[in-house]
Amino acid sequence: MIEVICGPMFSGKTEELIRRLKRVAISGQTYIVIKPKIASRYTGEDTGISTHDETNSLNAVAVEDCFADIYYATKEYNLVAIDEAQFFNEKLYQVVMMLADAGKRIIISGLDTDFRRKPFPTIANLMSVADKVDKLHSICMGCKEDAVYSLRTSNETDLMVIGNQDTYLPLCRKCYNIKKDGTK
Repeated sequence: MIEVICGPMFSGKTEELIRRLKRVAISGQTYIVIKPKIASRYTGEDTGISTHDETNSLNAVAVEDCFADIYYATKEYNLVAIDEAQFFNEKLYQVVMMLADAGKRIIISGLDTDFRRKPFPTIANLMSVADKVDKLHSICMGCKEDAVYSLRTSNETDLMVIGNQDTYLPLCRKCYNIKKDGTK
């Protein structure tokens, strides 16, 4: 089974992943948490995952080569959780399909779109074959309605920029269009 938790920045994707893993632990199943090596915002996150408010965290294995590292690290586990999946290349699709076809439960969390509102190919491909997709929403920092986008507030132009509230702003469609065309 493949489950995808997606949405914009600050929508609670990692929090939902951790919540599901706590339920798995209660059931006695074994699991492993995988994260990309480059995704570390907070102290200690190189060996774990954490919510933005740092109130919830779990140990994780940071990997660089998603195919070899994930496939071999997960052999003895019933469930494989992958956080910040948008940072992995498209080989993640292959390894997730192999693991799911072998009977493992896979829970993936990540951003579905980048700061320009373009889909992350890795997440889009996984959503297309997922048994379950949950799209979460943030609170729009413009009008306080549901936010579905993450607007980058810095002037950086690289696609992959690790950031927090000082770098990204969750916005609804209307407020995104107003902000991106106006001042940041």
